[in-house]
Amino acid sequence: MHAKEIIELQKQRPFPGLRIHVSDGATYEVLHPEMMAVTSRSVFIALLPLEDGVPAGGSVYCDPMHITRVEPINQN
Repeated sequence: MHAKEIIELQKQRPFPGLRIHVSDGATYEVLHPEMMAVTSRSVFIALLPLEDGVPAGGSVYCDPMHITRVEPINQN
């Protein structure tokens, strides 16, 4: 995906939560827009679990080129 597309998804309000799929088969859940930072070359994702509302599971960096699909998380 292009970084601009990911940024547009990140800007959605209310933010629906996103499930990000990458080319190696991994998936990452972004429950808040501040759990993700996007540049033209990298997408930084803070990993779950949350401790007192703060991501405490480490982080990953993905090349936007390897993001194959982004879908909203059903938060009903």
